[in-house]
Amino acid sequence: MASNKPSVFIDGEAGTTGLGIRARLEAAPEIVLKSLPPTLRRDRAARRDIMAEVDLVILCLPDDAAREAAALAGGLGPDMPRLLDASTAHRVDPHWTYGFPEMMPGQAGQIAAARKVANPGCYPTGAIGLIRPLVEAGLIPRDYPISINAVSGYSGGGRGMIEAHDKAGGPAFELYALDLEHKHVPETQLYAGLSRRPIFVPSVGHFRQGMLVSVPLHLDALPGKPRGTDLHDVLAAFYEGCDHVRVVDPAKNAKLEPEALNDTNRLELSVYVNETHRQAVLVARLDNLGKGASGAAVQNLRLMLGLDSGA
Repeated sequence: MASNKPSVFIDGEAGTTGLGIRARLEAAPEIVLKSLPPTLRRDRAARRDIMAEVDLVILCLPDDAAREAAALAGGLGPDMPRLLDASTAHRVDPHWTYGFPEMMPGQAGQIAAARKVANPGCYPTGAIGLIRPLVEAGLIPRDYPISINAVSGYSGGGRGMIEAHDKAGGPAFELYALDLEHKHVPETQLYAGLSRRPIFVPSVGHFRQGMLVSVPLHLDALPGKPRGTDLHDVLAAFYEGCDHVRVVDPAKNAKLEPEALNDTNRLELSVYVNETHRQAVLVARLDNLGKGASGAAVQNLRLMLGLDSGA
């Protein structure tokens, strides 16, 4: 008897994100997961045939390969499946819906109705989550000179970085992308609502997964010279009722470690403030493999397949 369950194919299931998505989908009995044997995973005809059989294809590929795979699926005409791209290739493409359901009211519905969805990057999820509500509320001007600092577990850096850190004596901490050309900057600027390109300084620590994204602010340089409580209240109101995003009070010891949300699809936002010096730091904490990658992909997939009604 034919199954009425929606079917999914992961193109690139052997990578870090693909493996994470596969593990989550294997625990979802309401979804049929289809796969190719390893010998056929690079076979164009075999990939095209399985794409024609399923309801949705997740692209877990390098950018150029993701564009090629999207074109391959597009050539199927009426048999084209819905597409969810986990790469950077289509995140600022106006023909693709950005897959951050909590980004603004109605975004989850747009994702549910979309044929093509681009999964967000891990760093942008934290940065956009912090900045966009404050821009929309007028507390941060669109042309404000934003700086974003972030640290991630090494699992987000691809095979070369993972291999380097898995070796004994791997680097304890590294700043990288100091040419200020990190590929996540365009989507961060676009979806945070900024007209001025932000400065983004990422780093990687010698831990496998987990992430902190921070945005420092001079409060007296902002319109209306808001207090830290004003920033917190805007964020709390914006995300009220969200299942996966929470605005939390600052830690009492004024410290945060990056691994607390590992293996979840949660995003925690907080505001640290020193009113004496009129300075604040916005902080996002998430799992770079969860809400920053595989977890977010499965959240979007469930919306696209009609298995969940909202974010």
